[in-house]
Amino acid sequence: MELAHSLLLNEEALAQITEAKRPVFIFEWLRFLDKVLVAANKTDVKEKQKKLVEQLTGLISSSPGPPTRKLLAKNLAALYSIGDTFTVFQTLDKCNDIIRNKDDTAAYLPTKLAAVACVGAFYEKMGRMLGSAFPETVNNLLKSLKSAESQGRSEILMSLQKVLSGLGGAAASSHRDIYKNARSLLTDRSMAVRCAVAKCLLELQNEAVFMWTAELENIATLCFKALENSNYGVRVAVSKLLGTVMATALMPKQATVMRQNVKRATFDEVLELMATGFLRGGSGFLKSGGEMLKVGGSVNREVRVGVTQAYVVFVTTLGGQWLERSFATFLSHVLDLVSHPRATQTHVEAVYSRRCVSFILRATVGSLLGEKAQIAAAKEICQAIGKQMKAVEAVVNDTSGENKSGAADIAASQHVMVCALQELGSLVQSLNATASPLIQEASIGLLEIVTSVLLHPSMAARLAAAWCLRCVAVALPFQLTPFLDRCAERLNNLKTSPEAVSGYSFAMAALLGGVHQCPLGIPHAKGKMVVSIAEDLLRTAAQNSRLSLQRTQAGWLLLGALMTLGPSVVRYHLPKMLLLWRNVFPRSLKELEAEKARGDSFTWQVTLEGRAGALCAMRSFVAHCPELLTEDVIRKLMTPIECAMTMMSHIPSVIKAHGAHLKASAAMVRLRLYDILALLPPKTYEGSFNALLRELVAEFTLTDNSANTTTSLLRSLCHYDDSVLLGSWLQETDHKSIEDQLQPNSASGSGALEHDPSSIYLRIPAGEAVPGPLPLGVSVIDASVALFGVVFPHVSYKHRLQMLDHFAECVKQAKGVRQQAVQLNIFTAVLSALKGLAENKSTLGPEEVRKSALTLVMGALDNPNPILRCAAGEALGRMAQVVGEATFIARMAQYSFDKLKSARDVVSRTGHSLALGCLHRYVGGIGSGQHLKTSVSILLALAQDGTSPEVQTWSLHSLALIVDSSGPMYRGYVEPTLSLVLTLLLTVPPSHTEVHQCLGRCLGAIITTVGPELQGNGATISTIRSSCLVGCAITQDHSDSLVQAAAISCLQQLHMFAPRHVNLSSLVPSLCVHLCSSHLLLRRAAVACLRQLAQREAAEVCEYAMSLAKNAGDKESSSANVNPFAPGVSSRSDIHCRHQGVNITETGLEGLLFGMLDRETDRKLCSDIHDTLGHMLSSLAVEKLSHWLMLCKDVLAASSDMSTATLLSSGKDEESEKKDEMDDDTMFTTLGEEDKSKPFVAPRWATRVFAADCLCRIINLCENADQAHFDLAMARSAKLRNPTNDLLVLHLSDLIRMAFMAATDHSNQLRMAGLQALEDIIKKFASVPEPEFPGHVILEQYQANVGAALRPAFSQDTPSDIIAKACQVCSTWIGSGVVSDLNDLRRVHNLLVSSLDKVQAGKGSSSQLYRESATTMEKLAVLKAWAEVYVVAMNIKKEAESKPKRAIKNTDDDDDDYGTIDELPPDSLITLVQPELPTLSRLWLAALKDYALLTLPAEFSSQLPPDGGAFYTPETIDTARLHYRNSWAPILHAVALWLNSTGFTCSESTEAAAISGLQKRSTSVNLNQASGAVGSAKSLPEINKDRMHLILGVSIQFLCSPRPEEPIEHVTACLQALHTLLDSPYARIHIAEDQLIGVELLSVLHRLLLTWNPSSVQLLVTGVVQQIVRAAQDYLQEKRNTLRCMTVLPTILFLIARILKDTAIKSADNQVPPPVSAALQGIKNIVTLSMAKTEETQKQWTALIRSTLACILEYSQPEDSVPTPDEVSMLTAIALFLWSASSEIIGVQSLQNGCMNRFKNALNSCDPWVQAKCYQLLLSVFQHSNRALSTPYIHSLAPIVVEKLKAVERNRPASSIELLAVQEGVKVLETLVALGEEQNRVQLLALLVPTLISYLLDENSFASASSASKDLHEFALQNLMHIGPLYPHAFKTVMGAAPELKVRLETAVRASQASKAKAAARQPAPAIHSAPTIKLKTSFF
Repeated sequence: MELAHSLLLNEEALAQITEAKRPVFIFEWLRFLDKVLVAANKTDVKEKQKKLVEQLTGLISSSPGPPTRKLLAKNLAALYSIGDTFTVFQTLDKCNDIIRNKDDTAAYLPTKLAAVACVGAFYEKMGRMLGSAFPETVNNLLKSLKSAESQGRSEILMSLQKVLSGLGGAAASSHRDIYKNARSLLTDRSMAVRCAVAKCLLELQNEAVFMWTAELENIATLCFKALENSNYGVRVAVSKLLGTVMATALMPKQATVMRQNVKRATFDEVLELMATGFLRGGSGFLKSGGEMLKVGGSVNREVRVGVTQAYVVFVTTLGGQWLERSFATFLSHVLDLVSHPRATQTHVEAVYSRRCVSFILRATVGSLLGEKAQIAAAKEICQAIGKQMKAVEAVVNDTSGENKSGAADIAASQHVMVCALQELGSLVQSLNATASPLIQEASIGLLEIVTSVLLHPSMAARLAAAWCLRCVAVALPFQLTPFLDRCAERLNNLKTSPEAVSGYSFAMAALLGGVHQCPLGIPHAKGKMVVSIAEDLLRTAAQNSRLSLQRTQAGWLLLGALMTLGPSVVRYHLPKMLLLWRNVFPRSLKELEAEKARGDSFTWQVTLEGRAGALCAMRSFVAHCPELLTEDVIRKLMTPIECAMTMMSHIPSVIKAHGAHLKASAAMVRLRLYDILALLPPKTYEGSFNALLRELVAEFTLTDNSANTTTSLLRSLCHYDDSVLLGSWLQETDHKSIEDQLQPNSASGSGALEHDPSSIYLRIPAGEAVPGPLPLGVSVIDASVALFGVVFPHVSYKHRLQMLDHFAECVKQAKGVRQQAVQLNIFTAVLSALKGLAENKSTLGPEEVRKSALTLVMGALDNPNPILRCAAGEALGRMAQVVGEATFIARMAQYSFDKLKSARDVVSRTGHSLALGCLHRYVGGIGSGQHLKTSVSILLALAQDGTSPEVQTWSLHSLALIVDSSGPMYRGYVEPTLSLVLTLLLTVPPSHTEVHQCLGRCLGAIITTVGPELQGNGATISTIRSSCLVGCAITQDHSDSLVQAAAISCLQQLHMFAPRHVNLSSLVPSLCVHLCSSHLLLRRAAVACLRQLAQREAAEVCEYAMSLAKNAGDKESSSANVNPFAPGVSSRSDIHCRHQGVNITETGLEGLLFGMLDRETDRKLCSDIHDTLGHMLSSLAVEKLSHWLMLCKDVLAASSDMSTATLLSSGKDEESEKKDEMDDDTMFTTLGEEDKSKPFVAPRWATRVFAADCLCRIINLCENADQAHFDLAMARSAKLRNPTNDLLVLHLSDLIRMAFMAATDHSNQLRMAGLQALEDIIKKFASVPEPEFPGHVILEQYQANVGAALRPAFSQDTPSDIIAKACQVCSTWIGSGVVSDLNDLRRVHNLLVSSLDKVQAGKGSSSQLYRESATTMEKLAVLKAWAEVYVVAMNIKKEAESKPKRAIKNTDDDDDDYGTIDELPPDSLITLVQPELPTLSRLWLAALKDYALLTLPAEFSSQLPPDGGAFYTPETIDTARLHYRNSWAPILHAVALWLNSTGFTCSESTEAAAISGLQKRSTSVNLNQASGAVGSAKSLPEINKDRMHLILGVSIQFLCSPRPEEPIEHVTACLQALHTLLDSPYARIHIAEDQLIGVELLSVLHRLLLTWNPSSVQLLVTGVVQQIVRAAQDYLQEKRNTLRCMTVLPTILFLIARILKDTAIKSADNQVPPPVSAALQGIKNIVTLSMAKTEETQKQWTALIRSTLACILEYSQPEDSVPTPDEVSMLTAIALFLWSASSEIIGVQSLQNGCMNRFKNALNSCDPWVQAKCYQLLLSVFQHSNRALSTPYIHSLAPIVVEKLKAVERNRPASSIELLAVQEGVKVLETLVALGEEQNRVQLLALLVPTLISYLLDENSFASASSASKDLHEFALQNLMHIGPLYPHAFKTVMGAAPELKVRLETAVRASQASKAKAAARQPAPAIHSAPTIKLKTSFF
């Protein structure tokens, strides 16, 4: 292929390749030339021009195929226009000679056609340059036109079209000749020729004035004829011609008018002509009108559909502004069409005509008018309806009967009503909330007018009015509840009018059906209201026979509609419903039998209608409330259903008895029964299968039905990919709604509401504007077929066989048309059954069942009807799928192989080739692998059968299926398949579009099969790849839209697998041109491809698209001089587009896509456009910020433009503005210019919403891109460095303006998006400083804008969701810290205060428009906003408190201009929140409590309060949950902060007191009394405990498993709340006391730490853990948490005791080792702990202390084997116990005895140190405050002490230690004296004083005594002198009783006084070496 890439054709290379490959080589060279000529240097081209011309002209006579001749002609023309033009006339002559040639053989034809193509191309390119030769050329072409066959005719006409377009007005002399010759071909039998003529004439009418003047009527007639028996392509082409000619006749083009003075047609004339086609069709037109009407005869449907399209072209060509001005006239004309008796001869025809008129209105009003003009149009429609209704009322009220034609008028008016109301509904729905002026302006009276039609005598009109109301309510949901109420009220007031009962019940049902489209719903009570109305209607139905039927139907309709509200409403009414259902049917078989004999025809009609209604309501229940379908409910439903099944068999006899008019009602019962059974599990009605199947089979085999009705389901059951064979791609065009009428199955496209009123409340099938159920006859068959598919898999094999045999029999019995109908129905049923089997994964059955099925299917593969063949192929594939056995599949394949080898007829070759494709499709590559080779070879052979395009189509289609399903297994056949595809693409005539479509499919399948290999560089892969690219190039250049669409998807696949090899520079511009195609599938393909390209290479895509705009600009300027007057609406342009191919302006591709969003209604297309723009935005928005922001701004600016749409473009001069009454000419020019300069409608609301979303995305993208986007200083410096730098912060004012425009729009969705954008802007820019004013932020200057954007959202009538969003923005704004001045903050703050008042109003106080959960959402949003503000306020306060106080600045400081004054005083924000806190805290706690209850698992639902919570009602619990889930976290945080700040001191009563503004004291009393009656009020500790449990419960429950989609803010808020809470002492104690909570919380936090990565979360988690640990520590220190101690105490005490035992060893120097002193310290600490927390711990504690003491006593027992224990340490330990523990613990006898023994032993110790220590310890024991403890010791040990001390007299101390022992003993005794009571004092002193005196020495012995002895003397004396004054009375008594003592004392005193000085100096201080822990309590001196 590379060899083909040269300027001259490489003839050597061409000679070397095989014959077969040459055409491809030549085509590739021509493709290369086409690209290179434009770009080449002119001199190079001129050098080689001669040779090139030779080569190219040589190719003309080489029989080139269609694509080659097109390229060849293009290149030759290009060559001459670039190089020299010397030889152009020679070449032209050559071509003319070839055309003149008489050779008519097929072989010469391609050469002739190539010559014709060249002529056309020359004139198109060079036009007037060739003017001199043109008459001869034209004559030559026209001459050959007469003798040419169809391909030649098409080609010649196309060339003539090009000649005309190239010459323009210069060709005037030949216009009439061309017209005469061409017009007769408009009715050519070849459709391609008709299309070509239409296009040629379309070109001609640009200049040929006679066409739209003198010949106007003839053109119209011709077009009508051309439309007869036309296909879709012809209808599009002819309607374009007709519509354009008519438009030109009405408003001629300037230039032509100026040249010739012509008489112009009037508006009426033009419309009259169009109407003839619509009403009378083609042929009979030439007869006079009267004759025509007499003859009758039906209107030709194809003509009507074509004319319908022509109307749309007509209006579109004249433009939106023309429509705006002439709408009233146009509307009345179009509505007249449908009231004409010829349009409504039969019911189905009437429905078809209505569809056509609706299409005209939708396609014009819906897409050409902007929102403002649409509102005006809606007003016009209202007036038209009002006028009609007045006329109807006049007839109805005319009792005199003078008005004979009245009934006919009413019948005609119903159709007008339907069209007008449907258009009105669609308009309002598309306008959405923008339509509110229509409702609010009383002068229009839309509601009154529409509701008046609810009383129209015709059901169709009533239903249309109901539907229109539903549309209004969905668009303006605040009207929904008032509408319902109004209808209910009217229904009650007008119960006696049958029309009112019917009309208002329709309206209510429609409104209920619309509720699911309104997110805010309706109040729950409305369900109850509907049930009571319905019950009332059903109950009173029998009272009045005039109303029986209407009331019965209405009652059941309402109940069916109620079901659409879903289980949350229906649950409450289910028992009643079950009862009603049961009562409608007889209770038993006996009653059922008895019923047959009773009743007349009317009661039977009412009965049947009632039962149909009941079944319909059941079906609605099953469909909309699957959650309520328990076993029990299904069982109860089955009773009436089984009864209905039994009743079916009785009906024929009833109809026989009472007349055939009951047939319809009976059919309705069957329809409802089939519908509900299809929804229930088949197991539930197994028992009735036999009877049911009999009914079903009879239904679709038309046993009892004389009409040949066919099902509409066949297409949907066949595979979507077979659309090319079925023609069902028409479903994918813009004309779908009218093209449906022309489909072959019964009543196709005749859907209308009146066929099944229940559809008024059902969901609309996707893609339809209005529900259109098919006529009853078709619906019943459809339902029976669908149910057959459900039941068949559950039926026994025996029955399956019987049915299949029966089917064959039915087909055999029927003849002719009926046979076709029966066969279609049977096939649909069989397909349905096979599909059911496949879905159930069950098999078909044994051999005989298969055989029977196979016979049935194989027979139909040869059926002449293509649809049946298609169905048979599909059935065969499905059978292979469910049988799944290789032998069976092999048998089927072999049968088709044999057939195909022998058969010559088209029918069997097509049928069996499809069979092969279907087999592969359903069994896949593996299952059918062994047949692959044979299948492929046969199909490749069939595809080359040039004689039959049909065979080629079917075989290529099957081939594509095989390639698709075989996958990699097909790799071996890729090359031969590809070469065949290329050959066919190069040779098959373009008029065989289906063949080309299938070739495109094959190409796509091959690309997918080769897949990623396509990137490779091997020789074979390169060849495959270039073949694919050539194939794509050929299909891309085809004239048919579907082929082009296939080409695009091929290129898309190629781009996916081998992106480098797809040339975007040519692909993207071609896609951009297709975006304006009139063919939906092509637009879809183009957008889908752009979406994929933009995902990878957005920048390149936008760049290449812009190149299109640049080129266009050049072309425009060059062509402008040709015709300065040409208006903007050139007739050549496409319907959708202004300038063909040049639809890209300076806004680029993205601007074009935004524009498409306004025009397109197709869901898939719009979603792809959104994605494409999204990808482009993600890649480019940051670099091209200004461009994207401008785009969004231009779109959003439409919000504020709604009021300023002016007629004239701004560029006009003043004069023309002044002249209101412009003449048509100038008006036309302005219109044209207007169209060029502006998009033709302002962006619609949905597009604006998308733009607002884009704005938010741009902000987020910038955030991730560069910090400079959010830093003004950085941005400015970056801009200085490089002016191309574009940073977001520089566009802040634009951002705010856009958000403001959106937030204050009419449209609610746009308001939401605007508020969201505003919130994003505030969040991102809140902290950006203003460099020029330090201390300020840049957002401050936009305070007014933010306030103004928020204010409207808080108005009275704003929907809840917007208020909720606005609250969120308020809290963000207040909390952002942008505003420093309190007064400025107040503006926004007041909005929140006003909302808070609403919250306090409580449940059910306001008049409810929406579901209760909407109120929940609103209230919670307000509380959440307050919570967020409070959290921020508290943080500011905390920061302010933690900062050091700043010194007050001197006033003469320079810089106090700013900085000091504006700064927020530390508590400013909190001062705004403080007044509301008492209210808020109560509401917050209530909301949290609700949330806690709502998060309980389902099994605890019984614990929920029966009447709901503070903010939710039990009925709306499911929706309420979501709102709580959104708002609980900030509220939790706020509550934690509040509790922490009040320190849990606030009880609920005090809050209430604060709220009611009374004195706290008095209220709390009142409250307690009040609540005392109910049950005692909770104490504050209880309340606090509840609050703690609430907060901890909510937190733990959430943190246990936060859903991954949970916003991180919730997690952080929850953790912050816990942290704050644990700051408060109360909470710390609580969590420390309740260990389980602490442990639980820790384990939850641990899990959170492991599962949530963000560091912020992890830091918070560790913070909370720290708090918990700290709380536990504090608690241990303060309260010594006994539980924990009790676990460790035994160990600790045991260790201490052991340490004592092992380390307290007697040492020589009486030193106490450190372990011992530590152990003793430990004992002291432990024993002094207060552990009396609970009885339990007290017991444990007591036991522990006792056993420890017992251990120590035991250890201190001296044993032989171990070293002597240190008695002092042991005693100290014992004493510690005695001091610190209570007598109850250690006052046990055994312990007491033990202790006393130890003390006795120590007292009797021979070691004075031990004695001394013992005395010291005893002293402390005796002094113990608890007498109960000390007394036994005193009693037991005091006598021993006295004994010991007395003995000293005989054995005076010899060392200081012995002296110390005595001194200590004396101290003990003295203490006892002090402790004794007054009356015992004498006895006690009688012990002490003599002992002391006995220590005194006389003077002689004093001198010789040892120092210790002397010290003893001194000590005794001191003590005596101290005691005397202390107890004078007792002392005297003792001294008096023993005179010798007195003497001894006096002597000693005297001696002492003598040595006073000495004595004073020696103050004895006892040296105490006791353990450091013992401090003696009493000092004796």
